[in-house]
Amino acid sequence: MEQERKNNMNGMEIEKGKRESGSRKVLELTMRVLALVLTMVAATVLGVAKQTKVVSIKLIPTLPPLDVSTTAKASYLSAFVYNISANAIACGYTAISIAVLMICKGRRSKGLLMAVLIGDLVMVGLLFSGTGAAGAIGLMGSQGNKHVMWKKVCNVFGKFCHQAAASVAITLLASIVFMLLVVLDAMKLP
Repeated sequence: MEQERKNNMNGMEIEKGKRESGSRKVLELTMRVLALVLTMVAATVLGVAKQTKVVSIKLIPTLPPLDVSTTAKASYLSAFVYNISANAIACGYTAISIAVLMICKGRRSKGLLMAVLIGDLVMVGLLFSGTGAAGAIGLMGSQGNKHVMWKKVCNVFGKFCHQAAASVAITLLASIVFMLLVVLDAMKLP
C-alpha cells in the first residue's frame, strides 16, 4: 500500500515537472519570437529613418541667407549604423536559435544549452552597446554640446530624431528580453 502511494506520488511529480518544463519552453519560445520582432522593428525603423529639410544659412550679416537642402540619414552616423548592425545580427541569431531549439525539442544536450546561453549573453552585450552608442549620439542631436560648439539638430530634423529615439527604445526592450532569456537559460543548466 505504502509502495503504491509512493509510486503514485512519483508519477504526479514527474507529470508536474513535465508541465513546468512545457510551460517554460513556451515562455522561452514566446520571448525569442518577441526578441526577433523587436530587433527586426528596431533595425527597420532606424534603417529607413531619413528626413530632408531646407536650412537657411547666414554667411555674412549683410547678405541674405542662403537656403541649402540638407538630409539626415542613419547611415551618416556610425553609431546609428552600429545600432542597425547590432539589431540585424541579433535578429539573425534569434531566428537561427529558434530554428535550432525547435529542431532539437526533446534532445537538448548540456552543450547546446550552453551554446545558446553564451549566444544570448553575446546578444545582450551587443544590443546594450548599440543602445548606448545610438543613445549618446541621439542625446547630442537633441541637446547639442556647447563646449565643442555642436548645435542641436533635432529642432530641425524632428521626424528623424523621433524615429531614432523609437529605435533606441525598442533596442533597449530587446536587450531586456535577451537578459531575461539568459536567466531562463541559466535556470535550465544543472
